[in-house]
Amino acid sequence: MQRNVLQLFYLASAILFVLGLRGLSHPKTARRGMFLAELGMLLAIIGTLLHHEIIDYRWIVLGLVIGTAIGAPLAIWIPMTAVPQRTALSHSFGALAAALIGISEYLRHGAALGSGKVGLIGIEVMLGSLTFTGSLMAAGKLQGLIRGFPVTYRGQNVSNISLLAGMLALIVALMFQPAASTLFFALLALAFLFGVLLILPIGAADMPVVIALLNSYGGLTDAAMGFMLDNKIQIITGSIDGSSTFIRSILMCRAMNRSMTNVLFGAFGKAQEQPAEHAAAAGKSIRQVSIDEAAEILGTTRSIVFVPGYGMAVSQAQHRVRELADALKGKGAAIRYGIHAVAGRMPGHMNVLLAEANVPYDELYDMDQINSYFPETDVVVVVGANDVVNPAAKRVRASPIFGMPILEVERARIVIVCKRSLAPGFAGIDNELYYNDNTLMLFGDAKDTMVKLATALKQ
Repeated sequence: MQRNVLQLFYLASAILFVLGLRGLSHPKTARRGMFLAELGMLLAIIGTLLHHEIIDYRWIVLGLVIGTAIGAPLAIWIPMTAVPQRTALSHSFGALAAALIGISEYLRHGAALGSGKVGLIGIEVMLGSLTFTGSLMAAGKLQGLIRGFPVTYRGQNVSNISLLAGMLALIVALMFQPAASTLFFALLALAFLFGVLLILPIGAADMPVVIALLNSYGGLTDAAMGFMLDNKIQIITGSIDGSSTFIRSILMCRAMNRSMTNVLFGAFGKAQEQPAEHAAAAGKSIRQVSIDEAAEILGTTRSIVFVPGYGMAVSQAQHRVRELADALKGKGAAIRYGIHAVAGRMPGHMNVLLAEANVPYDELYDMDQINSYFPETDVVVVVGANDVVNPAAKRVRASPIFGMPILEVERARIVIVCKRSLAPGFAGIDNELYYNDNTLMLFGDAKDTMVKLATALKQ
């Protein structure tokens, strides 16, 4: 009877996970999808607590208390701008937990597990350990604790691939000699090291893809643990998580017109010499605009597109952007938001921030949708975006972002760029947009600029 109840809980949980993932496919249903996924996880936990093999709940309760004590403050007090770092930390915690379970199973049972299960434990521990250290590295780069630019050295790719091959060889060797604990702990040490070396040559500009990829590794770790423990819900959830986030990584690579191998081994964002034809847009000068002048332009405009970027996140300006947009709506302007798939530091970063500011979902347009509107748009307001609006991606072959699809804001009648300075983005190159004849630079902190513009419009 108890076993049947457990399976019913797991079945309901799996259905809710699938429905939740479906809901996350669109902003309008994302909150409902998240709620369904949370409910599914709750049912999975309750079902697991009813497992007939549990003989003492004291350690489980202690784990729930410690987990809640860590997780609740992370969710409540970490600002939305730091969600990418928090997401990376969450990946590291989950991966470490899975790796520790694999280590525990091996230490408890050893050779009695058999070749097949030892192989699964090897895969689980390898993926969990490298995801743990890799996620910590990603969080460190996003937080600025580790330099954001790629760290490279001669023969790096060859050594990393050799290290990966060595770990796989150790797993195979363990399958033939399950009792060889020395091989197991060597695998564990190499996996921790590999996670560091894997992220070291990847620049902060590629962190959205990296976070999605690490999420995929975490899902595969969970699935491997499910096979090892013969736990069907873990197999299902791990497979869903691993496959969906891997597909998302591929889609994000396509949004940058780059391959997964280029992201992992290309050292994108490494400081480099710029082509003479591209440096400082061939000596052109910029056109600067004041708050009052920008407010006058916006106040007489009927079609406006806001393009947010990482600068908006750093300044926490999303609420002020919405307030400015509301003020412009009051003057009869049509408002849209153009969202690039890799703007920010994690998948959907701009969507999350604008949703927090209660921006209507129907005003959000992805790149493919919004690009057709730019030629008929009066003013585009770029708030902290850089590489994703750089026309060099379309015409300068020597540019590291050449071929990356961009938001074609330069096709609008006027472009107002809100930025602290002319400093380059994470690609490390100058932005040709700033020197266009139809571009006006409005220097200053994004949040303060939005507040001043909204105030000027009311006068």
